[in-house]
Parts: sequence; structure tokens; C-alpha cells
Amino acid sequence: MGPRICGVFDGATALNGDRYENGKTGGYLAAQLACDVFRTNNAPLLKLTDQANREIFQAMQDKGVDLARKEDLWSTSFAVVRVGTDSFEWVQSGDSLILAIDHDHSYRVLVPDHAHDTETLCMWRDMAARGTPRIFETLKEQIIAVRRQMNVTYGVLNGEPQALDFISRGRANLRGIKHILLFTDGLFIPKEDPTADHRFDILVQRYLDGGLDAVYQHVHKLQAADPLCHKYPRFKPHDDIAAVAISMTA
Repeated sequence: MGPRICGVFDGATALNGDRYENGKTGGYLAAQLACDVFRTNNAPLLKLTDQANREIFQAMQDKGVDLARKEDLWSTSFAVVRVGTDSFEWVQSGDSLILAIDHDHSYRVLVPDHAHDTETLCMWRDMAARGTPRIFETLKEQIIAVRRQMNVTYGVLNGEPQALDFISRGRANLRGIKHILLFTDGLFIPKEDPTADHRFDILVQRYLDGGLDAVYQHVHKLQAADPLCHKYPRFKPHDDIAAVAISMTA
């Protein structure tokens, strides 16, 4: 058997609200296109990344998307790992992350943890404290401004050639590693302060106690107790989650 490949993809809905076949959003289509390319597992990871980005561009062009308006582009974050016999390699962009857990339960995040929404979520927190209604609508221009920074200050696959400049990639030996987790930002532990570090320690402990489902249940419980997104500033009560756990047998 050749190297195994696993990945997670998190499409971002274009802010023009357009939908396509069967009501699918551009973000969904971008994530699916990228997933399909990586599933072939037939080329170096960076080449597959470039191919996925090009296919997103071509699909948008075919659908008549205004490519000059960044906020209308189809986009997806992603994290992909290819595991061999003694080592593994990865490519990643956006806020989908890769985390390795060692046999001694120490852990490390293998890719940059970009927090491009921090300023917006701080504004959200302050508006919630003042009792501002319809916060998402009030922040629409701020959200658009951040979206226009795609592949300027943070990376995503959205068909732009600059997307390749923001790819994080690497290779590491599997020695000492027990688990590799890939997950989208929907699995991040909710936090009251948008400027605080992510609580990956809690995520890892929950995973070690009960697997990915235990992490999901913990996140869902906190979010369910805050349906208005006031205690834990976020854009919607429950975000979509994609997560994969790769466990080593030896």
C-alpha cells in the first residue's frame, strides 16, 4: 500500500449569497473541488494544491463569478497530511490546523495558527456587551474588509495565484508520534476573549479521554449554552466541523 492521504476542508460562503446546483454555496463547491483533487493522491502535495486552486478558478469562471470582487470568490481553508511508513508530510492554508500528539501526551501544532477574525470578534464582543441587535448585519462591512484580505494577509484556496504564497508545508518523522489530528476551526474550543490563545490543551485532553466525539460534545455543549454568541463571540451558533484523527499502531 502506498502513502495514505487524509484532509479536511472548510469552505467559506461568498458574501454575495449566491447559490448553485442543489443550493450549494461557492464555499461548499470550493471545498469539494479541492477535496476531489487531493483524493487522487497522484502527485506531490504542492502540485495538488496548485491544481486544486486552478480548478476552483476555472469553476468560478465557468459560473460567471465576478473575479474582481474578492468577497464573491469561492474559497476554502484546508489541511492535508500524507502518511508514509516512517514519516509524514503536510500542506495547509487558512484556519484548518494540524496537531501532533506524542506518546507522552505532549503536543505541537505543526502549522501557523492565523487568527484573521480576531479584530472582528473583538468588535462582536463589545457590541454584545452593549446589547447591539443583529450584530452580524452591523459588522457586514468589517467582515467584507477582512474577506478582501484573502491571500494578502492570510491564505485560502480561492483561485488566486497568490494563494500558493500562503501555503504552509513540511515533513516530519513519525518517531514518537501517537496521533495526528486535522481539524477545521469549528472544533476550536470556544473562548470568551478573542485575543486569547486557543486552548489546544483542552482539545488534546478531551481527545485523549474520548476521541474526536468527546471534543465535539464539549464544544457543542458550550455553544448550546450561548445561542446568541454573546459569551463566546463567533459568527454562528454552531460552525461546521471537519476532523480526522490518524493513530499510529506502534
